[in-house]
Amino acid sequence: MFRAMQVRSGPARRPGSAALAHCDERTGPLRRTGGGETTEYPGPVTDPRNQGKYQVRFDWGMDGAAAIAPGAHVVVWADAIPGSADPLTLDFDGAILGGGVGAREAIARWILARQVDLGGRAVVAVVAAGTPEGRYAVEDLLVAGSIIDALAEVGIDFTSPEAAAAVGAYHGLRNAVGHVLSASVAGQSVGPEAVAAARQSNLSEEFTVLRE
Repeated sequence: MFRAMQVRSGPARRPGSAALAHCDERTGPLRRTGGGETTEYPGPVTDPRNQGKYQVRFDWGMDGAAAIAPGAHVVVWADAIPGSADPLTLDFDGAILGGGVGAREAIARWILARQVDLGGRAVVAVVAAGTPEGRYAVEDLLVAGSIIDALAEVGIDFTSPEAAAAVGAYHGLRNAVGHVLSASVAGQSVGPEAVAAARQSNLSEEFTVLRE
């Protein structure tokens, strides 16, 4: 089911370091204690590429999505200049969201609400789409970092080192997101009209629930 949501973001916040602070050296699966009992989540995933120790994970493209999606409840697809792979082809039963920097707070609130519904930690796999050829795309890194940062602001902040690095990139370039969009390899490749459309979409406070 496709559904676009319009949610207005609240007042701008100072760049925080919650995501960076909660990237730590804990081992083993996530644990939640409450009501006198302790449960383990998300379960035994032994491949380190899954980043299974962490509540918020980050990787690139469809291969990366396939690595970090198992055990997650939500995949967030960060594609600043549309045209890469279709995330709906991912073998994944959970929710799939898509949105840009402008929608970062709305996405975080949606995931927080999903976590409340679950009654436990919502595990989130944030995926930077990359180019159609599967190459690195800096504009997608910044979108992903902004969303991971917004998740940390609402308390979803047990991030993998990979996710924390994306936040660091966003903090360093948050005032140059528009320039990066047009100056990047992908931006120069698609031309000014496509960049203008991507810039408008990237700043929008709307995000899309591609699958719920």
